[in-house]
Amino acid sequence: MVESLTVNLGERSYPIHFGKDVADAVRAQIDALTAAGRKVVVVTDRNLARSQADALQAMFGGQPTLVLEPGEETKSLTQLGRVLDFLAEHRVDRGGALFAAGGGVIGDLAGFAAASYLRGIAFYQVPTTLLSMVDSSVGGKTGINLKAGKNLVGAFHQPRGVFIGTGLLGTLPPREFAAGMAEVIKTGLLGDASLFAQLEAKPLTVTSPELGAVVRRCCALKAAVVEADEHETAKDGGRALLNLGHTFGHAIEQVTGYGNYLHGEAVAIGLAAAARLSQKLGYIGAAEVARIEAVLVAHALPVRLRAPLPLAPLLAAMARDKKVRAGALRFVVLKTLGLAATQGDIDPALAEASFREVGAV
Repeated sequence: MVESLTVNLGERSYPIHFGKDVADAVRAQIDALTAAGRKVVVVTDRNLARSQADALQAMFGGQPTLVLEPGEETKSLTQLGRVLDFLAEHRVDRGGALFAAGGGVIGDLAGFAAASYLRGIAFYQVPTTLLSMVDSSVGGKTGINLKAGKNLVGAFHQPRGVFIGTGLLGTLPPREFAAGMAEVIKTGLLGDASLFAQLEAKPLTVTSPELGAVVRRCCALKAAVVEADEHETAKDGGRALLNLGHTFGHAIEQVTGYGNYLHGEAVAIGLAAAARLSQKLGYIGAAEVARIEAVLVAHALPVRLRAPLPLAPLLAAMARDKKVRAGALRFVVLKTLGLAATQGDIDPALAEASFREVGAV
C-alpha cells in the first residue's frame, strides 16, 4: 500500500509517496505524462542499473535512460554537461519530465540539470538509498560540487513528486545504509528527541519493521522545515538547521577529494565535531557527547577521521561554506538533544579545537 504526504509550498507543492514497492505509482505517473504527450527520460547510475534492473524496468519500461557512474565525483560540471546533452539529444521540450532514480548524487545532479535545461523542466525523485530517501530527495536543493567546495553551484528546484520505495534498500551495501543513518540520526538530534531515543534504544537496520515509519518521520520533519524556510533565508534557525554536522562534514569531503568518505560518513564525523563544539559553548555536557557518539558507532558510523587531516585546509574549506554570511561562518549547534540552533558569533579557536578532537592535526 502506498501512502502520501504533501510538501506544502503553494503552487510548487508536491506529494511524497511511501511504500515498500512504489513501481506501480511511478509507472502510473509516467503513463499520465506520456498520455498527455509529454516526453519522459530517466537518469540513474550503474550500481542501480545492475542491482535493481527489474525494478527499473517495472518503473520506467523503455523510457530513454542515461546511466552514469556512481560516486560523489559524478556531481561535476562534466557530468552535468552529459545530462544536458542527453536531454537535448532526446528533444525534451519544456513539457518534458526527467526522473532521477538513484541516491543523492543522481538526485542532486539530475535535479540541477532539470532546473537549468530550457530554464527549467519538471523532474521527479525516485530515491534508492536511505540517505536520499530521508534527506536529499525532499526540499528542492539541487547542485554539483566544485574543487573549491561542496554544492557550491546549484538551484532551488522543487520536484513534482517523490516516490520512496523502501524495498529498494534490500540491495543497498551495508556501508551505504550506514551512511544514510547519519542523516536519520541528524534528524533526531536537531528536532526529534524521541526519534533519537528510539535509535539509542535499538539501532535501526534494513530489516527493522519500523524502517518505513522512520523514513516517513524524517521526511515529515524536513517537509515542515522546508515549508517554513524554502530558500534558507531565515536570519536564524530555519532550513539551515538541516546542516547540523555538515559544516565540518563538507570540509572533510572537500579536502579528501569527495572519494575517501561517503557523504554520510563525513556527516557522522561532523556530528561528533558539532557535539563537541556545542559542549565547549556550554549547551550540552560530556555525557550527551558520549551518547551521540555511541549512537553513531552503533549504526556503524565513524566519529573520528580514519587518518589525520591537516587543519589548515579544513578551515579553508569551511571558510568557503555556503553558510558564510558577511564573511562570518555560522555553525549549527545543539542546545540540547533534539533542539538545534544556528550561531555565528563563535570563537574560531573553539571550532578548531573541535576539529582536532575528531582527528585533525
